[in-house]
Amino acid sequence: MTAHPEYLTESPTPAPHLTRSPKRTTKKPGKPAPARVASASVARTDDLAPHHPPEVDALSEVLRAVRLRGAVFFVVNATAPWVAEAASGRELTPLIMPGVQHLFEYHIVTRGTCYGGLIGAPPIQLNAGDVILFPHGDAHVMSSAPKMRGVSAGGEMEKLIGRPPYALSVSDADASGGSQAEVVCGFLGCDARPFNPLIATLPRVLHVRAQDEPPNGVLASLIALAVTESKAKRAGGDSMLSRLSELMFVEVLRQHLQSLPAEHAGWLTGLRDPIAGKALTLLHARPAKEWTLEDLARESHTSRSVLAERFKHFVGEPPMQYLARWRMQLAAGLLAEGNANVSAVAFEVGYGSEAAFSRAFKKLVGMSPAAWRANASGSSKH
Repeated sequence: MTAHPEYLTESPTPAPHLTRSPKRTTKKPGKPAPARVASASVARTDDLAPHHPPEVDALSEVLRAVRLRGAVFFVVNATAPWVAEAASGRELTPLIMPGVQHLFEYHIVTRGTCYGGLIGAPPIQLNAGDVILFPHGDAHVMSSAPKMRGVSAGGEMEKLIGRPPYALSVSDADASGGSQAEVVCGFLGCDARPFNPLIATLPRVLHVRAQDEPPNGVLASLIALAVTESKAKRAGGDSMLSRLSELMFVEVLRQHLQSLPAEHAGWLTGLRDPIAGKALTLLHARPAKEWTLEDLARESHTSRSVLAERFKHFVGEPPMQYLARWRMQLAAGLLAEGNANVSAVAFEVGYGSEAAFSRAFKKLVGMSPAAWRANASGSSKH
């Protein structure tokens, strides 16, 4: 197999970090509150009404908190017979997105037919418009025919990095006259630690077929835009392709969720369950609240026993244990930003004291908040 680099695009710009809730303030004892002026003495009716924060989209909250971002985007033009093996995301991370915790690859067939799958597993036939994604970052193979093996493309990738922007031509020496295929390839990065409930619930391979979507569906439109943008080489193309990668991933998740049976166990299917989904929405909307199982059940309009059973079925752990781990993910993101001190982070995620937060963080994450911040700072510099 030979590979001829033609152009290369890299988009290191991350998606927005998690949105912080407004800072809270406490009154200092000893001084009475100043008197209000007459014009402000009459309370408004909306001030007296109970505060109900708007419902959040738990999936979007998770994607924000784990800092999903597109990394690399390129086009492969291949002539049969051809084969390309992709190294694992862990091996490619230093080349594609240094410092990211989790890297995974996806491929979109825009012309022709090919095969893709995990190394050693049965290959999946891919037709024009199909998407195949490897959420756990597994090594995999793409080829013009099933059961083909080749040399890992890691070496070719290393030659390409740093040459803006990109494409590959792939073929064997005797490939003249063979069928042709065009494949759009890309990488996505995100945080995996201390807690990413989404990645854990996804299969090792996700295959979305074009025939299952309307011709002018969301995914087809995003693919068409991505192909156009990759070939236009216009100003701002890196940012456009990075965001398109993220949008395509979200749409793939939506279609995957629609294909799953109602009682399929997993965090993603839990989002659409009337009970588990309501509880997840509440926990993600108000993670700093002093939740109890009774409070959560009442606001989910069910009993404690039913909530505990449904939540455990879909999410795999009790609600309070899930909340504790989610708080640590939020805290890890705040610590990685390096702006707030540990006591402020503790307060932000629902802990009344820095000591209690530090104990919980070390128990669930395996290191102190200060050590986590130092590691995150060191990784970001590489």
